[in-house]
Amino acid sequence: METSDDAPLRFEKSGDGVARITLQRPQVLNALNLAMRDALWEALLAVRDDPEVRVAILRGAGERAFSAGADISDFGTAPSYAGARRARHDRDVWGLMLSLTKPLVAAIRGFAYGAGCEMALCCDLRIASDDATFALPEVTLGYIPSAGGTQLLPRTVPPGIAREMVLAGEPVDAARARAIGLVNRVVPAERLDAEAGAVALRLARQPQAALRAAKEALRRGADLPLEQGLRLEALLAERVCAGRADE
Repeated sequence: METSDDAPLRFEKSGDGVARITLQRPQVLNALNLAMRDALWEALLAVRDDPEVRVAILRGAGERAFSAGADISDFGTAPSYAGARRARHDRDVWGLMLSLTKPLVAAIRGFAYGAGCEMALCCDLRIASDDATFALPEVTLGYIPSAGGTQLLPRTVPPGIAREMVLAGEPVDAARARAIGLVNRVVPAERLDAEAGAVALRLARQPQAALRAAKEALRRGADLPLEQGLRLEALLAERVCAGRADE
């Protein structure tokens, strides 16, 4: 994976089990272009497949944005919109993020708009700086959120607030994002990376079989009736206990 200063994304792995994925196009507010999407796909596969990685942090380079969303001009240069859609289907970055058994922590500074907001929603925990703002403005541009926003947002914040954000496209500042449950905590901008790193390190030090089983129970159980969700929880708990007994 290319990790030079000119690459659209930087992937770093430390010895503490934490990987850091940095969206690296600060000159355009880390807008997601085709090259960045492909690099993100590779980075997520590295997180999934590397046994030394227990947790990953997703962040944006610079001080102005986590990501301002899709780079529309770049996506418009694909051979055809049908071709672009086919490539997106073949490399479903959002589906890959949601399917990871390892926790993802979003460190969000500045703009998290459109696909940037949706990327954050695909993460398990969201730490925001006090200057962060969130929006899904696609409807105001004659489109709709299509990287999971219409489905993930109402599973994260109260449905009425989700409708307001999607239909009106109004931005939400960090304080309100914390109040509605869109982010887990808000910290001063200068402490964002340290706070995200500390949260990720705590997760990396947890018993990994239990951590992954708990994430699976939360993810799969969210769409199940309560009775089935409780059955899933019991099965996963039994699996974890059996694994401990074999150690």
